[in-house]
Amino acid sequence: MDGERARDLDGLDSVADELYGLRPEEFIAARAARAAAARTAGDRALADRITKLRRPSLSAWASNLLVRERHSEVEPLLRLGEGLRQAHRDLDGAQLRELSRRQRTLINALSRQAGQLAASAGHPISDAARHEVEDTLRAALADPGAAQEWASGRLSKPFSATTDFPAVTGFPGATDFPAVTEKATSRRAPAAPSPTEPAPPAPPAPRDRKADADRRRRLARARKDADEAARDLRAREDEAASASREADVARKHLDQVQQRVSDLTAELQRARDEQRQARSAEQAARDRVRTADRQVREARRRAEAAAVAVEHLTA
Repeated sequence: MDGERARDLDGLDSVADELYGLRPEEFIAARAARAAAARTAGDRALADRITKLRRPSLSAWASNLLVRERHSEVEPLLRLGEGLRQAHRDLDGAQLRELSRRQRTLINALSRQAGQLAASAGHPISDAARHEVEDTLRAALADPGAAQEWASGRLSKPFSATTDFPAVTGFPGATDFPAVTEKATSRRAPAAPSPTEPAPPAPPAPRDRKADADRRRRLARARKDADEAARDLRAREDEAASASREADVARKHLDQVQQRVSDLTAELQRARDEQRQARSAEQAARDRVRTADRQVREARRRAEAAAVAVEHLTA
């Protein structure tokens, strides 16, 4: 049974790798064909698993396309994610600032590349979809599991927009670096004096106090840096969301204007056709008028000639 399951998973990996490399409009038909082939081969379990593969959203497809077409960019992002997570664990403010700057630069560059690749493949993505690609890249930086899933190039939907790192707002993980830990406190605590002896002075621990003070300074600085980074991130996300909304409004207005232009163009074409018909009718009427005038002149000459003949005969 384990061997059959392993073969099914290998077959599923192969099919998934193929399907998620296709264009969005090709996914459904290809999935149906692969599932039918598995059923024909007598592997209903594999067919069922193939059927459950979900068609990727446009932003997920663009993220997959980025991984597949720009595979050399995958490793730098994964390494940057490891560095950021380590800097958060170490509460290294200077390193966080530098890596956060690199993070913004890399995410902007990769999301632009994803948009360009999607457009070149015949499916330009909207600003909202590009924002989802950026959310996916941020999640890949913050979460090793998300990074592995992104690097597989088989996403069916983008990762949700969340704060990049759990420790950004207040550093929950900073409890590893308290001002004074329980262990350190118990180590430095003097023994309780006996009722008959004076309490001995607490032994000095300048080295521990200095280390604790240094940790407190590092923690305060890291929290300040993290709060600033979080505020900056929220501001940028708000700006991106606002820009996306404005773009959607502008796109709808453009669609309306283009529809109006199309309607007016069609109406103008109809008016021009009517104009040509009217000109033809006018020309035909003028031709009939000229013909009628000529016939009147000829009839007048015949009438005059006949009148002259009658006059001569009666003279």
